[in-house]
Amino acid sequence: MDQNKKKQKRRLRRKLHIRGRVTGSAEKPRLTVFRSNKHIYGQLVDDQRGVTIASASSVAKDVRSKIEGSSGGRKAAEIVGGVLAERAKAAGISQVVFDRNGYKFHGRIKVLAEAARKAGLKL
Repeated sequence: MDQNKKKQKRRLRRKLHIRGRVTGSAEKPRLTVFRSNKHIYGQLVDDQRGVTIASASSVAKDVRSKIEGSSGGRKAAEIVGGVLAERAKAAGISQVVFDRNGYKFHGRIKVLAEAARKAGLKL
């Protein structure tokens, strides 16, 4: 089996394990992250209603204008985390459950979470 397919399969297995325990509600939504090689995405999800409350990504024009250089690095993750926290506060949310989506809590995922905490979200 290809090495990348093995890594993806392990990540999806970890993701299912995490999602068995982590759920979001209207007052405490799930902050889920996705990272690709070029970009990083984050969204707040109310699992009870099946609705996305707020989202931010390095693809969005307003976020992209704040990022200088590469849109997939730690700087981009920090900006996305801050923007997501601002949008959460605007929606009246101060506390979330962090869903790392099977990724290690390391690198860009960690930077995004810390930026959201710094901007006022409780993870």
